[in-house]
Amino acid sequence: MAKKRVMVPAENIDLSAVKYQQEEIKAPHLTGFFLKLFVWIVEAPIIGSLIISVLKKQNKMTQLLRNTVIPEGPMFKPEFPPQEPETGVVVIDEDGKPEDRVEVALKCLPNYDPATCLSGEASLSFRYWKIRDYAYAYRSKIATPSMVAEQIISALEEFSNKKPPQPLLLSFDAEEFRNQAAASTKRFEEGNPISILDGIFVAIKDDIDCCPHPSKGGTTWMHEVRPVSRDAVCVSKLRSCGVIFIGKANMHEMGMGTTGNNPNYGTTRNPHAPDRYTGGSSSGPAAIVASGLCSAALGTDGGGSVRIPSSLCGVVGFKTTYARTDIGGALCDSGTVEIIGPIASTVEDVILVYSAILGASLADRICLKPSPPSVPDLSLYESLNVLGSLRLGKYTEWFNDVHSTDISDKCEDVLNLLSKNHGCEIVEIVIPELHEMRTAHLVSIGSECVSSLSPECEDGNGVKLTYDTRTSMALFQSFSASDYVTAQCFRRRIMYHHMEIFKKVDVIVTPTTGMTAPKIPPSALKDGETDMQVTVYHCCKSSWTSCHFCTCWL
Repeated sequence: MAKKRVMVPAENIDLSAVKYQQEEIKAPHLTGFFLKLFVWIVEAPIIGSLIISVLKKQNKMTQLLRNTVIPEGPMFKPEFPPQEPETGVVVIDEDGKPEDRVEVALKCLPNYDPATCLSGEASLSFRYWKIRDYAYAYRSKIATPSMVAEQIISALEEFSNKKPPQPLLLSFDAEEFRNQAAASTKRFEEGNPISILDGIFVAIKDDIDCCPHPSKGGTTWMHEVRPVSRDAVCVSKLRSCGVIFIGKANMHEMGMGTTGNNPNYGTTRNPHAPDRYTGGSSSGPAAIVASGLCSAALGTDGGGSVRIPSSLCGVVGFKTTYARTDIGGALCDSGTVEIIGPIASTVEDVILVYSAILGASLADRICLKPSPPSVPDLSLYESLNVLGSLRLGKYTEWFNDVHSTDISDKCEDVLNLLSKNHGCEIVEIVIPELHEMRTAHLVSIGSECVSSLSPECEDGNGVKLTYDTRTSMALFQSFSASDYVTAQCFRRRIMYHHMEIFKKVDVIVTPTTGMTAPKIPPSALKDGETDMQVTVYHCCKSSWTSCHFCTCWL
């Protein structure tokens, strides 16, 4: 009989005795025939359960979930801790109209100089047009949404003909796209644009509903059992601001991966290096923004799915606090870690899109009682020297646990810049129980995925999933109700640790991922791959608490 591990209450942990342990995942890296064989084995009735059980024991999951006594009770949904009023922010009315919220956010941005922004650097061969660049061009009659739409259609045709293929979108309707652009162009001609977002092009991840496109979730069959009849809540809010939707962007099937690999429709490639992955699971949204075709995109994120591809593609991804945005109308709309978040080329564009889509659902407001949402007042930063007052928390051993020291060195350079040029204070911190956090997150998001997918998979669609998704499902289906409750007890402990840390610092800083974009193995294009080592380096920096804390991924 295994020996029980009795944990001391979280508040009694001696942080000076905490020793950082590098995560070591024991799992095979498989592609092609061996991946197919492995899936056949783990799905077999008896031997499959045995293999999964061995893998869980080798990775210390069984001991943690089945033989640990945790004094804290479970936290089944993230909670909003008491919070002191913030300075340098503007509270946004989540009950107001999306276009009104965008207008408030717009006034919080630094002064816009079209001469500087539109001319750009002469030495740059490429630069991103920001939302305000497009807005200025439309209002000055330099361009129209219809003109830009035609350029996008030409670019998409070029991408589809590239060798190797670079599938950015899973659903695109040129006529419907032109109709949206024409309607926006007419509003500008009549002098009645709806908001700063009118005429701005946005891509939507394939697991978020956007009429008239189907929501496949990267599968070959989900749209057949779940037809789309209306926009997701976040999409509806953007549409009311005049946004033009380009279509549904590619993704890692059902969000169950961090590379962006999708054998069903082709794997989206990194715009900066086509032989490398974009990261996932919001691979298409990040790649299409990084390609310059869209100002912004919406993705979903439960364990890094917005932040990872944004980092690897060189754009900005924002995982909001849980319930800050209404996830209604997404395939993953019943979990406790997943959110809908924006991807854009700049922080200011993320702020504008976020201000449009924010607003908790009625159920979450009643249950969670979130504090009022806000956006930073960037127009005041120079006068108030807000950056100089920030305390940046750095857990050095965790910060430096990366695949290549080039990553930690570059991130260290950023911290030095913030410290020397802006006066930020670097504070050494300790984050205990990181292994417990990772395991609890895996159990939580995995169990919620199974709960969401089981009705469809029981009807025979499970075998239509890709091999790496089926590998993940085999693991997730092995988690018991007891495992899930244990994970939520760990969630409460992790919440306590973060609350204590944020009494000392304002932000926790860490590299977004522990490795740069990995190369795409040719053998993985047809049938996918499973590589848990890559997943760990991608996900180990991702915050799981999903609560009202600020973690900065560099």
